[in-house]
Amino acid sequence: MVMETKFKNPPHLGQNKMGIMPVGKLMFNMSLPMVISMLVQAMYNVVDSYFVAKISTDALTAVSLAYPIQMLMVSVAVGTSIGMNSYMSRKLGAGDVDAANKGASNGLFLLVASALVFAVLGIIIKPFFCLFSDEPALIDMGVDYLRICMMLGLAVFIQIGCERILQSMGKTTLSMITQLAGAIVNIILDPLLIFGIGPFPKLGIAGAAWATVIGQWVGMVAALLLVFGMKHEVTVSFKGFRPCKHTIGEIYRVGLPSIIMQSIGSVMNIGMNAIFSRVLMSKIGVAIMGVYFKVQSIIFMPLFGITGSSMSIFAYNYGAKNRLRFARAWKLTLIVALLVMCLGTLLFQLFPEQIVSLFDSENAITDVGMAAFRVISLHFPIAAFSITISVTFQAVGKGVYSMFMSIIRQVGVLLPAALALALIFGRVESVWWSFLIAECAAIAFGLPTLTKLWRRDISPMPDGAAV
Repeated sequence: MVMETKFKNPPHLGQNKMGIMPVGKLMFNMSLPMVISMLVQAMYNVVDSYFVAKISTDALTAVSLAYPIQMLMVSVAVGTSIGMNSYMSRKLGAGDVDAANKGASNGLFLLVASALVFAVLGIIIKPFFCLFSDEPALIDMGVDYLRICMMLGLAVFIQIGCERILQSMGKTTLSMITQLAGAIVNIILDPLLIFGIGPFPKLGIAGAAWATVIGQWVGMVAALLLVFGMKHEVTVSFKGFRPCKHTIGEIYRVGLPSIIMQSIGSVMNIGMNAIFSRVLMSKIGVAIMGVYFKVQSIIFMPLFGITGSSMSIFAYNYGAKNRLRFARAWKLTLIVALLVMCLGTLLFQLFPEQIVSLFDSENAITDVGMAAFRVISLHFPIAAFSITISVTFQAVGKGVYSMFMSIIRQVGVLLPAALALALIFGRVESVWWSFLIAECAAIAFGLPTLTKLWRRDISPMPDGAAV
């Protein structure tokens, strides 16, 4: 595969809206499309589990066990794309057209290569499920679901990469279109393919996988049409491309820590599933974990939409050496993040029974799930600080600090705390407190690290233009 990226009629630095539009208006314009699209993305995750739960609790458990691997795929795609986005935004802010060109083409090349690796691993995925269960029926359901998602997962990599190219230019409305297209198709196809409604075959849990994959391919086609079929500052083609070692290194300088950081979420999920299934011998704990991570995405995905758009603004104005705009964007991002997460905490505290019961066709998980939702949601406001600090590190090319925060939050503290609580108290309910413990530990690292970075790299920058 060969690709080339170039600017057509490159704009002057000051003409880019990320350098001149009032920060509040800019954040609203860029984040609103991403929040809407990510809400729809979150909804299709919830809808997927809702219909799978109608099959059986075992089917819900199988999908919950598969979820960390799906998270891993998305983590590699998003992490690589974050590296590409950060690199392109910084180079655009600095006016380095040639470097930004190479960033887009080399980023897409890396995404295709990553997708091929997962497709091969999908063939041999069965031993993964055997780690958590000895029940052949549950294992077979998990394999049927995940193998389809992995072997046909190229679309999610290309879609995410194209979205990040659009976001790096501040065109989040176009990015929203690609996500909406795929999510809506998935939501529509889920019940049709799972239960065999009308002319559609009844595929059970495999139907949920096919609905996911078809939605991803629709989203990819939409993304490719928007990137290749419209005129942008960046134009991608397949002529004369050769992988650039330096550019790939720069992408992975931010992207690799981002991949590790987000992949740690998969490791955490796998570790928690192991604690529930092998230490506490509880399939209910695994099912609740799966439900929680799908439902909490309704809160976290909009937050990621806000902070994702903010990262482009941070990176652009860091590259442009505009301290006032950078600081203004950071403060607004933190305020909005806190409001979103406090609202999430309120919802999880007041309506846990109504939420969990949607996924409990056999009346098996509601009581335990209510307690889980109330305890876990206590860490949401703290997470607003953690995530804002994390994307700041990514935007200024210090992605390794974000990686350290994620290691602390999801592996270094959370899993040992969860295991200790499980062994000491021997109850599923006790494990949920590990989320709050881990979030506090992450802030203890992230806040002083950001303070030092701000004094050294951000405060000395020129004031820049009006904010």
